[in-house]
Amino acid sequence: MKKLLNLIAIAAFGLTTAFAQTPAATPAKAKTVVKKEVKTTVAPVKAGVKSEAKKVETKTTTTAAKVKADGTPDMRFKENKTKAVTKVVGPTKKDGTADMRYKANKAAAKKN
Repeated sequence: MKKLLNLIAIAAFGLTTAFAQTPAATPAKAKTVVKKEVKTTVAPVKAGVKSEAKKVETKTTTTAAKVKADGTPDMRFKENKTKAVTKVVGPTKKDGTADMRYKANKAAAKKN
């Protein structure tokens, strides 16, 4: 009887923890703005003359950058990358970064 009660308690605990987590909200991938312009012209009705009633123009533009499923910007695309160019004043290491053992590079780092 004790084993059966323990098994039921473990199963109940497992089920409650499985349903306790809320799913993550999915952000909007790309916002699309749709603009509609309606032009109406009313002309006097005459026999044999056609009149224009409505013209509808639809323009679609995307305004958001490309993002991943979790909402962070996708760095594979050019518009999401930012270029941070720093000029090296003094001597550099083999990989092109500033060698901080020299006084000229330390002073340049303090200015930026």
